[in-house]
Amino acid sequence: VRLMAGLIPLEGPGIVVTLNDSTRVAQPGQDPNLFLIHDEDLLKLVNELKAAGAEAVTVNGQRVVASTEIRCAGPTISVNNTRIAPPYVVQAIGDPDGLETAIKMRGGILETVQFWGIQVQIEKKDKLTLPAYVGSPTWHFPRPVAKEAQS
Repeated sequence: VRLMAGLIPLEGPGIVVTLNDSTRVAQPGQDPNLFLIHDEDLLKLVNELKAAGAEAVTVNGQRVVASTEIRCAGPTISVNNTRIAPPYVVQAIGDPDGLETAIKMRGGILETVQFWGIQVQIEKKDKLTLPAYVGSPTWHFPRPVAKEAQS
């Protein structure tokens, strides 16, 4: 259960995807925000990796768990309430070939960001080591259902 909850470090094969903002200069009339990586880009990448069978994921060293948020935090992005900035390094443990194929699909997240000049690097690895989730798994509102009430 601790493994599935992301509370222990894991190792295994996978991929490392590094994203960095575009070096292109916006032309007059173009929105300069199109050339930057946004929280939704990272969220789409993480979701695509999970859908492709990634069994553990980190974003800039932050372990992605069920309660992880990936959201805009001004000029940075917040993951697990930790502010991160580019380059964004997403590591995923799973079948390297399958993960790479999934994120390179036509019309997918990487093709979309590369259109705007976002720099993307993908490396397959025989062994990645991902840290455990570091945070407080505190729940304030839900309570376990009594065993006799479950039947």
